[in-house]
Amino acid sequence: MNAPWALVSIAALWLALAIDRWMGEPPSAWHPVVWMGRYLGWIGERIAPRDGEGRTHPLSRFAAGAVAWCAGALLVAAVACAVVLIAGSLPAWAAALLSGFVLKPLFAWRMLRDEVLAVEAALGRSPGEGRTQLARLVSRDVRALSAVEVRESAIESLAENLNDSLVAPLFWFALLGLPGAAIYRFANTADAMWGYRGARWEWAGKWAARVDDVLSWLPARITAALLLPGSSVGWAWCRREARKTPSPNGGWPMGAMALLLGVRLAKPGVYVLNGKASVATASDTARAAAAASRVVWLSALGATVAMAGRAVWS
Repeated sequence: MNAPWALVSIAALWLALAIDRWMGEPPSAWHPVVWMGRYLGWIGERIAPRDGEGRTHPLSRFAAGAVAWCAGALLVAAVACAVVLIAGSLPAWAAALLSGFVLKPLFAWRMLRDEVLAVEAALGRSPGEGRTQLARLVSRDVRALSAVEVRESAIESLAENLNDSLVAPLFWFALLGLPGAAIYRFANTADAMWGYRGARWEWAGKWAARVDDVLSWLPARITAALLLPGSSVGWAWCRREARKTPSPNGGWPMGAMALLLGVRLAKPGVYVLNGKASVATASDTARAAAAASRVVWLSALGATVAMAGRAVWS
């Protein structure tokens, strides 16, 4: 990465953050993640028919899922590389502007924060409203959750998606530019849509799930580390809590958040993090949002330093 392009990339990063703060998400018709989802939904119906619509050998379903994933990733990478080539032919200010507007939809902080705080506001009105609002944020069944469990789920989602929706895309942008961020966002979207256990997706979605695990491995641990500065929480404690979850990555930011807030976070029947701590209260949701905001700025600063450092040493 040469110095002029490093400056363009750094400017694009901070412009994208400003767009996220002041404008939020683009309309669905122009949102690249929506386009990714449409492709994944369309091809998913063909590689993994719904229960009762036919059976194929597990290896055939795995191969179909892998090929479909790779085809989508190649298309996403090609579009991102085309944007980079176009940006490279423009003046620096225009290149930064184009790159920033394209980068913005590949991460989402304002929407995540607003959705989590909306769950807390809905809980303040009634547990039923809280459950309804939470259903917009998580894929789990929320119908039987208590008010405390709704709050715990919202804070867990904030911590886990802080990595998936912000830190990891910025990590891959700093490392590989727009193509890196775009491929990560595609991989994470594919995992969200295909990465389930069960008859339909156990094999067809396995490739998508494993690729997301690999691409999220280091960013998830960076997210946990960025939650800890200024606290008395030790890294070994985070590792202990992270191992309690079935995910190789999600437990790290969730465990770090539970320890940082000094609260219990749990998914009923699956795991309990920081189990001896007190239950979360409304003020803990606000504290979690504030801690996540610090991670946003720390990760942006880290990406800036990384891109500047690469330019100096190249």
